[in-house]
Amino acid sequence: MTRYVIIGAGAVGGTIGARLALAGIDTVWVARGEHGRALRERGLTLMSPDDTDTVRAPVWLDPAEAELTEDDVLLVAVKTHQVADALSTWADVPVRMADGTTSTAGAALPVILATNGVAAEHIAHRWFARVIGMCVWAPTVNLEPGVVIARFTPTVAVLHCARVPAALTTDADRELLAEMSRDWGTTKMVVPTPDDVMPWKYRKLITNLGNVVQALLGPGAGARDITEAAEAEARRVIAAAGIEITDDETEAAVRKDGPRIAEVPGAPAELGGSTWQSLAKGRGSVETDYLNGEITAIANATGQVAPVNTLLAGLARHAAATGARPGDLSADQVRAELGLPTPGE
Repeated sequence: MTRYVIIGAGAVGGTIGARLALAGIDTVWVARGEHGRALRERGLTLMSPDDTDTVRAPVWLDPAEAELTEDDVLLVAVKTHQVADALSTWADVPVRMADGTTSTAGAALPVILATNGVAAEHIAHRWFARVIGMCVWAPTVNLEPGVVIARFTPTVAVLHCARVPAALTTDADRELLAEMSRDWGTTKMVVPTPDDVMPWKYRKLITNLGNVVQALLGPGAGARDITEAAEAEARRVIAAAGIEITDDETEAAVRKDGPRIAEVPGAPAELGGSTWQSLAKGRGSVETDYLNGEITAIANATGQVAPVNTLLAGLARHAAATGARPGDLSADQVRAELGLPTPGE
């Protein structure tokens, strides 16, 4: 029986782990610090527009506590800039095989990357032989230990999954993905299994380019013109690089009958995305170098320029390093940095 080990049971990982546990699907949660201790002592409280549940599962606070078998699947839900540290730590954790021998997680177990951006899969191949990408649609927040707010309804997440690269897909991969699509479908999560997940992840990358705007200015600041400038630049860079991307019509067709964001009773009125959460919690680092910075990387590698996304990534690094909070910058300050006109001028 498959057991899912959720490495990084925070916002996204906590949502997935809680829904699995509520459905009776075997799972272990891995988390550190105060949040990890809260999960172990009190369980995880998952708040959504439709209900609030508190659920428990085994919690490991450190890889040294892990007892892995060949039936385990690792699901990594840390920020992309934290993936290398997480996977380099977990790759050598012993795995007990059915024949009595011992292997390692990197050699024996599949790893699923529930991450933003498009870099985590490439990073994972340094340590893991079998890598599965996951395109995460799940607006979730973890602002206090032991509590996760999931804002989608009626399902809490849409999680496109496939082997990366797609050409390496095996029968074992197809069986695992079919199991996830079937079993997770009973958990208020939807798991589509496209032939190739990376076009979906590149499409999601574009929608994540506004995360930094929300983080710098605050969720209610608007400034859609800044986000649109970043997105337009990204589309140009990606197209010129010849990278395949899921088109707007295909994505819209999936979203049409999918979940919607709704108010969560008892949740704070002002909630943002993953980058906003990092600044709001004063983490000292953000994943923007793997979102807007990814557009810069593609541009640099293909002889192009991406000044809008490059500058936004730099503003995010500075905000994280200096302890800035959402709203410390104004939209007009960012427009001035970018050379964009002020609306109404």
